[in-house]
Amino acid sequence: MPLSRAKYQSVQPVPTGSDYQRKIGSSCAKLGIMDVIAVAKLANLSVTPEEQKLLGLQFSETLKTVNLINELDTSEILPTSQVTGLTNIFREDIIDTARILPPPQENQGFFVVPAIFK
Repeated sequence: MPLSRAKYQSVQPVPTGSDYQRKIGSSCAKLGIMDVIAVAKLANLSVTPEEQKLLGLQFSETLKTVNLINELDTSEILPTSQVTGLTNIFREDIIDTARILPPPQENQGFFVVPAIFK
């Protein structure tokens, strides 16, 4: 049975900033079956009612873990864009003329290659 678009209009957009901090600890931590169905539809998955219940519990646990991480004080931690510390890993291009093959033979603008069929 195809799911109607109206069923998914109740799914709220993901809050950001201070709204996110308030919402993650309260109503976002408990996902309903409709939320699970909406995520499954976005992922193009068909899920049974049993799987919907299980996924709802697993999603809720994931959000609780995210909530715990959000409680950490990271005010003095600088944002990280890369962790290796490398600034320039590229080298200059060096053309090795010893490896260049002789120019290919051409016939009417096409490359001539050895025949593979007899």
